[in-house]
Amino acid sequence: MDKKMVMGAVGGLLVGLLAGYIIGFEVHESNARQLAVAGGAPMGQQPPPGMGQMPPPGMGQAPLPSPQQAADFQARIDLNQRLLAKDPKNVQAWVALGNDYFDTRQFQKSIDAYGKALALQPNNPDVLTDQGVMYEQTLEYDKALANFEQAQRIAPNHVQSLFNIGVVWTKKQDGAKAAAAWKKVIEVAPQSPQAADAREGLAKLGAR
Repeated sequence: MDKKMVMGAVGGLLVGLLAGYIIGFEVHESNARQLAVAGGAPMGQQPPPGMGQMPPPGMGQAPLPSPQQAADFQARIDLNQRLLAKDPKNVQAWVALGNDYFDTRQFQKSIDAYGKALALQPNNPDVLTDQGVMYEQTLEYDKALANFEQAQRIAPNHVQSLFNIGVVWTKKQDGAKAAAAWKKVIEVAPQSPQAADAREGLAKLGAR
């Protein structure tokens, strides 16, 4: 093969990997994850293209990605691991790695990656919330609550962590505390999607 063609192919591969990394990070970077009211799909999260929606926490797992999607995730994971080998203080790369581990159902690795990000940036309510969701997925409800409550102390109007507090309290069979959290969501951000979800949650609590 012509040397120029080889160089072009290598360059195209690097561009593709970088584009995947940037897209993967931008999808997750600005939006902390939100848990679901029992009986519905998780809210506040757009699934990766072709992956469908995640099932409600505690009610099954996400569908496995297709071989091509798995390859794309692995390419981003490999790229971020290389970035972090050179720059272990790259918070964005740790967050992106945590996101991709979540989307490939490697929950403990996701928890660990978010932990690395939080060690560098402990007052990030979005990352605290994302890691809290991972704790919820592994049924570590007390750790999940601790993360969401810490996010609330840092940012009292952080609506997703507040909403998630309500969801976890339903898992812990404490409807009163769940209702208190969801009522505060409605008070803090009455027109938000989370408020609509909180009203749905309150209605389900009332139907019990």
